[in-house]
Amino acid sequence: MSPLAPERHRRPSRDTGPLTEDEDRTLVHRLYADHGAMLLAYVTRVLSDPYQAEDVVQETMLRAWRNAGRLSAGQGSTAAWLRRVAHNICVDRFRARRARPAEVAADAAAAPSAEDHAGAVVDSVVVARALSRLGPAHREVLSVVYFADRTAAEAAVLLDLPVGTVKSRVHHALRRLRLHIDELMDEPA
Repeated sequence: MSPLAPERHRRPSRDTGPLTEDEDRTLVHRLYADHGAMLLAYVTRVLSDPYQAEDVVQETMLRAWRNAGRLSAGQGSTAAWLRRVAHNICVDRFRARRARPAEVAADAAAAPSAEDHAGAVVDSVVVARALSRLGPAHREVLSVVYFADRTAAEAAVLLDLPVGTVKSRVHHALRRLRLHIDELMDEPA
């Protein structure tokens, strides 16, 4: 049986020896001519992507060329074998897609950007200036309660003051601090 005969493009069995380069080329051309359109239609329906379907058909034909011995007369229909190989390749692609995270286009990803901390710098400068305008007692109680993260009771023990005095100083210090911040924000740069 010659691979050149119409519809008889099965490769001879392994015992007849390898095909020549021309016979290989003719076999592949014949497979494409006889089964390429059917395979492309089938795979396009399975994958719903004509570009991937073309890749699968090419891979199928490559495997047919590599395994031409399986296409011999006793092995069944060439079309059925090609369709089964194409189906298996499609299944492999589905499994591969499911096994890895979804791909995102490079332009769809947000460009990494450094957070603008200019506002925080300005705020800290304004607060530092406003704190410097407070009296030492108010500055000290705010420092212990807010910057050292202590409760009023802990600050009272640390500063050796009654808890009520600490609470009163914190209240008045915050009111004065707000006034100083407002004044600083209204000043021209």
